[in-house]
Amino acid sequence: MTSKPVLTLIDAKRIAAAAEAEALRNNWRVVIAVVDDGGHLLYLQRSHDTQFGSVETAIAKAHAAIAFRRPTKTSEDAVLSGRLIHLALPGVIPAEGGVPLYLNGIVVGGLGISGVRSSEDGQVAAAGLAALT
Repeated sequence: MTSKPVLTLIDAKRIAAAAEAEALRNNWRVVIAVVDDGGHLLYLQRSHDTQFGSVETAIAKAHAAIAFRRPTKTSEDAVLSGRLIHLALPGVIPAEGGVPLYLNGIVVGGLGISGVRSSEDGQVAAAGLAALT
């Protein structure tokens, strides 16, 4: 039997804290969602005045990042370049802000950010990702 690394709640909180720090530095109100490798919500944080529509969007970005094992920016770039097939793929969110979380080369979860422009969501996600590595 093989073993694999697991994303813990402590890891999720550390990632979210780094993402939150980046959002606060820029005065951005965001939702931060961390899911495990099965796409199940492990941690969710919402700024008190962030629109509630960003809750499901952040979760969906995190889920899409692990489902396709690539940042959601990949689909955003594809759609913007005319590859509209990405819009038909199940679970795709063609907006930056979702990133897969890897430990030792293995996907252990996903991080999704929503609440500001997609490039800004991506900046917050990058800060959270850096806390894992």
